[in-house]
Amino acid sequence: MGNDLAAAADLLSSATDVTVLAHVSPDPDALGSALALGLALRARGATVRVSFGFPAEVPKSLRGLDTAGLVVPASEVPVSPLLIAVDCASAQRLGVLAELVPQTIAAGGRVLVVDHHVANTRFGTDHLLDETALATVVLVLDLLDELGWSLTPDIARCLYAGLIGDTGLFRRATADTHAMAARLIDAGVDPTAVTRELCDTHPFAWLRLVSAALSRAQLVPDAAGGQGLVVTVVSLADLAGLDPEDADSVVDLVRTTEEAEVAAVAKELTPGRWSVSMRAVGSFDVRAVAAAHGGGGHRLAAGFPAQGSAEDVLMLIKNAFA
Repeated sequence: MGNDLAAAADLLSSATDVTVLAHVSPDPDALGSALALGLALRARGATVRVSFGFPAEVPKSLRGLDTAGLVVPASEVPVSPLLIAVDCASAQRLGVLAELVPQTIAAGGRVLVVDHHVANTRFGTDHLLDETALATVVLVLDLLDELGWSLTPDIARCLYAGLIGDTGLFRRATADTHAMAARLIDAGVDPTAVTRELCDTHPFAWLRLVSAALSRAQLVPDAAGGQGLVVTVVSLADLAGLDPEDADSVVDLVRTTEEAEVAAVAKELTPGRWSVSMRAVGSFDVRAVAAAHGGGGHRLAAGFPAQGSAEDVLMLIKNAFA
């Protein structure tokens, strides 16, 4: 990765106008990576904007990361000389902003892709890719180190959010992960505050949502090669009065089922349109299932889109692991 890292650093060192894009429905790794780069570039005088194709606003749990107000609506993103796409395996993951990739190239600009997904399609002009990295924020920190740019508390906080997000609160951590976390804490991160904001704060109505989702959970012992599947759905009715992201933590509750290697939760986004999140304990590759259904992710955490009734989606998931 050495040559790619040096080339990416060279792009950033001379950049004066930069757009940084996270994937649709940004998670802590995607938005944390984008904002960390944006904050570092802005501190050096560059004009910077950060955006994503969907939803219209920053997810509630991530709003505290945008301390400099860098996020702009997708409709206001111009073509800039340097476009950086973070945590995106393909241009399609940029949603409506995918059109900026060919537009930037046609205008003579550069497109830098920074990502850790093994299935990355290399859709940019320049790439910083490492599928062995547990999170894209790891590559962002490598890039900042290559540039010799120091960590501010705000940048460190964005990186820490991505680190805990993509390692499942350090469940999938390595010694290097903990060393990076220690460095970020030394740079000013309050780990208790960040974790609470990202993972441990919900409105009271969330308890009703969880109760409904867990009450309809189903265990399929013979699925996933006999290792077991636990599955449930979160409907739009369950989400009444809540933000869609309030359903994201359900899969981590369901995955604690002792009898199941795999957990899957389907969240209804609009009537008949669903997002399926999957988690595996350790031996099953849910990424392969996601890819077969038009999605993606990692070996132990992946997802895919689905359509139909709740019963249709439940059957789709069960068949996928039959």
